[in-house]
Amino acid sequence: MILNITTTHKPATDLGYLLHKHPDKFQTFDLSVGKAHVFYPEKGEDKTTISLLLDIDPIDMVRGARNLGGDGFSLGHYVNDRPYVASSFLSVALSKAFSSAMNGKCKDKPELVDVKLPFEISIASIPAPKGGEILIRKFFEPLGYKVELKRHTLDAEFPEWGESKYFSLNLEHTITTKELLSHLYVLIPALDNDKHYFVSENEIEKLFQKGEGWLKVHPEREQIIRRYLINLNSLSRQALERLSEGDEIENAIEEPIEKTETEKKKETLHDKRIKLVAEKLIESGAERVLDLGCGEGKLIRQLLKQKQFIEIAGMDVSYNELLKARERLHFDEMSPKQKERINLFQGSLTYRDKRLDGFDAAAVVEVIEHLDLNRLKSFERVLFEFAKPKTIILTTPNKEYNVMWEKLDAENMRHNDHRFEWTRNEFAEWANRIGKTYNYSVETLPIGGEEENIGAPSQMAIFRYGN
Repeated sequence: MILNITTTHKPATDLGYLLHKHPDKFQTFDLSVGKAHVFYPEKGEDKTTISLLLDIDPIDMVRGARNLGGDGFSLGHYVNDRPYVASSFLSVALSKAFSSAMNGKCKDKPELVDVKLPFEISIASIPAPKGGEILIRKFFEPLGYKVELKRHTLDAEFPEWGESKYFSLNLEHTITTKELLSHLYVLIPALDNDKHYFVSENEIEKLFQKGEGWLKVHPEREQIIRRYLINLNSLSRQALERLSEGDEIENAIEEPIEKTETEKKKETLHDKRIKLVAEKLIESGAERVLDLGCGEGKLIRQLLKQKQFIEIAGMDVSYNELLKARERLHFDEMSPKQKERINLFQGSLTYRDKRLDGFDAAAVVEVIEHLDLNRLKSFERVLFEFAKPKTIILTTPNKEYNVMWEKLDAENMRHNDHRFEWTRNEFAEWANRIGKTYNYSVETLPIGGEEENIGAPSQMAIFRYGN
């Protein structure tokens, strides 16, 4: 699948500044099921073209258990159109390759961000299974695009087979680069309902972010939203209600949400992480538990449900986070007996603190990656040498899994405050070194669904003293 973006703006080489891609470099970005390549087949002062080529591996898609539904024959999952058509994979690649441009940033020539450039866009193959040419025109023409379409026949040698659902698409418009990329990001997957990743409430946020300034006034906004959210009634209604800002929605969704089956809220990765940590703390037999880097107190809320824990302490370096934890725990409304079980205090993980002594178990959930590596040794001594609880449960991101997220690759971290992220081997080596140094046995576990060759999104180490 290839996307070409051409401009005749003078100098046309300004396109390289806008997209943060040097015309003399061939760049490659990792996707969850393949790679995206960016290069310039044409570059000059009068005309410049940048190409985004997707190299999708259908076997990796099957291994990843994406939404590929088979057609009832043994190779059905492997024989599909995903490597050849514009789909949600293209949106992911656009976000990875041109993230700065999509956010309206241009470091070297910031004045270009708001300049409307003449663009020509060509997409070799785009699917439109329902609505065909009419649907494509309804999506792009109200935004000012000149649309040219050529429908592909199934096979030129057998014209009696008829035409396919695929089109070659050419667009022309004078528009800002940010607007162009946001239109492509939203509308391309809206033309193809077969999204390759799970669609949740997070997709609503992406939709509104990329649709800011144009989606609300688009005459086909309801259909765009429904198709972008793969016709999930609950999510579509939620998005339309937010977009309408309280205006009445008539016939926005064919079937009202009350008549749909009750949908179980999907368990997030963080939910799974907290649940597993709580389970392991219960299994440890601990009665006095310390949550280091407790944040807003999500783990503490889970532990309070268990009578096993007679004391639960939460420490965080941020006083504001502790105030949030107190509020969300409804501390002021608790009975005196419940209040006696909880102790929240401010402190640092890298300084010895007598308040950390005497606990049966400690949890350190997605915390260490926020420490500078040169302070990690201090953390190790504070927890493993001085506080020395019998059980320590520690989690941290698995760096290898980052390629599964559209805005990340092997070189980027999940949060701008992360100082490092470890692969599974790096984490295991660190945990085993800690165990040998401070007399702890070590068990490592994955958190979340595992993908072949890259593991799970998060990882856990359980340290047991003296075992």
